[in-house]
Amino acid sequence: MSRRAEKRAEQADRLAELRAREELGVLRAGAGAARPGKSGRNKAPGEDGGGRNGGRKGRKGRKESGSRPRELFVPPRGWYGPGGGRVGYLDPPTMWRATTVQACGMWPFAAGSGSPMTGVPLGQHLFTGATVCGDPLNWFTRARYISNPSLFMLGMPGLGKSTLVNRMLIGLSATGVVPLVLGDLKPDYADTVRALGGQVISIGRGRGGINVLDPGAMGAAAARIGGEAGEVLKAETHGRVLNMVAALITIVRGRPMDDHEQSVLSAVLHHLRERTPPGRTVLLPDVLRVLAEGPDRVRAVTLDRGDDARYRDAVDPLHRSLLGILDGPLGDTFASETSTRIDPAAPAVCIDISGIGEADTQLTAAAMLAAWSDGLGTVAASHALADAGLEPRRWFFTVLDELWRPLRAASGIVDRIDALTRLNRSLGLGDAKITHTLKDAEALGTDADRAKARGFVERAGMVVCAGLPKAEMEDLGKVVGLSRREIELVSSWSSPPGWGVTGEHEEPPGRGRFLIKVGGRPGIPIKVAITDAERRLHNTNTRWTPNENAVERAVEQELAHTAAQVARAAQEGAYAMPGVPGGPVAGGDAGRWTA
Repeated sequence: MSRRAEKRAEQADRLAELRAREELGVLRAGAGAARPGKSGRNKAPGEDGGGRNGGRKGRKGRKESGSRPRELFVPPRGWYGPGGGRVGYLDPPTMWRATTVQACGMWPFAAGSGSPMTGVPLGQHLFTGATVCGDPLNWFTRARYISNPSLFMLGMPGLGKSTLVNRMLIGLSATGVVPLVLGDLKPDYADTVRALGGQVISIGRGRGGINVLDPGAMGAAAARIGGEAGEVLKAETHGRVLNMVAALITIVRGRPMDDHEQSVLSAVLHHLRERTPPGRTVLLPDVLRVLAEGPDRVRAVTLDRGDDARYRDAVDPLHRSLLGILDGPLGDTFASETSTRIDPAAPAVCIDISGIGEADTQLTAAAMLAAWSDGLGTVAASHALADAGLEPRRWFFTVLDELWRPLRAASGIVDRIDALTRLNRSLGLGDAKITHTLKDAEALGTDADRAKARGFVERAGMVVCAGLPKAEMEDLGKVVGLSRREIELVSSWSSPPGWGVTGEHEEPPGRGRFLIKVGGRPGIPIKVAITDAERRLHNTNTRWTPNENAVERAVEQELAHTAAQVARAAQEGAYAMPGVPGGPVAGGDAGRWTA
């Protein structure tokens, strides 16, 4: 109930109370006049016959006293004053959402909800029980609640962040939006994408690789479009490939490339594009070959002036870094052709990099950046084809999970992520960035990188908070504006589960609870209850779940093996079976086999 409605109810209660008290006074006065022996001050008006209207008033009092008294009106919240039973607050009723078929007897006698109802159904309001719907794309396109179709989610591990994003993926896919999970680390989303009929691509040593020089979907779209628009798309493809190779070199070096090295690399890529026959893709070993040959186009940007020593001094650092990509910690993941290209017509895409070891931080960051570059290139190609009238318009929703891992890989990576994700509004692209705390940004090496990483939160249209410590929430409140009540509420969700005295599984109090913040508006606290289908598709603790079938098979195999050994030993006469009298017993362990 709003404050205005509550005030009107209080005024109505006061008016009803005054009328009831007035009626009570009239009834008491009439009853006192009918009783003999009462003092004059208790007589009803007109009882003594005085005044012009005394007789009429006395007759009215005698009439009311002689008739049956009416029941007094009691305000629904009780009387004001001590002992009146006044109720200051009424718990709001639980709100339910249903169609006219499900609740046909109640239609149209229904009241609207104060919770947003546009977008994917996320859960129930924590206090009212009303259904809460929302996602970055629908709140940007339909409801106009946000000005940027992006979501930034923070929270401690194990509280359901990826579960909520999985629900958004399923709901958006049902409306025609294409989910893109560009770098699934656990994996959290591969099973969901498979259930949606999408494409799952595995990346890792021995599993599959990405050729960062492959133009991919953008190159195919440029050839299909042709003309001036096709040339523009080719130029964008060249810039995207250049940025991706520069990002890999940044990871290997631990620092960004120099400006003249980027010029040399750009000249090498142009040289290769012009001289590579159609149908053959350029690989990183080809870049090394061109640097070793030193064609005139590449020498021109090094300012060698015909001096071979000056040329080698200019290109050798770049040459060494490329060798580090091919033969160093990144292995052969980026040395060969792309194992599986992204299908632009797939209903959903997941690039699974869970096969990369947890400690292999450089390869993880490189694989994530390569997946993002390839995926966003596919988005740009789809929109270019739609602009040319060759394909229908499609919207995309990307998931960038575990954002802290590429941020910590090397200095300057935040620039690459910023460049890849800043223009999502103009690309017809919604995104969700997921990490644990704001301290993931504070752990970066330079002040500039920390400021850019904080900008991810500031530019997000929606900020979703799971359980976080109070200190973390206070830091976040300086960025998005949180009230003291909101800080205390989300901080309470970070408490650990209670001690399970009954032996039953105790869940953390904050699991499935989130606070949705949009600008300076009050936050929307929700609780998410997953369905059985979602529970089967999504389990981030699969490594901690025993495989019952495998355990049973192992026990059966062990029993069969033991039985075979015992039977063979009994046939050879080496042991006497327990409980079986007679038979020879040999060896020092004979006592273990005798009854």
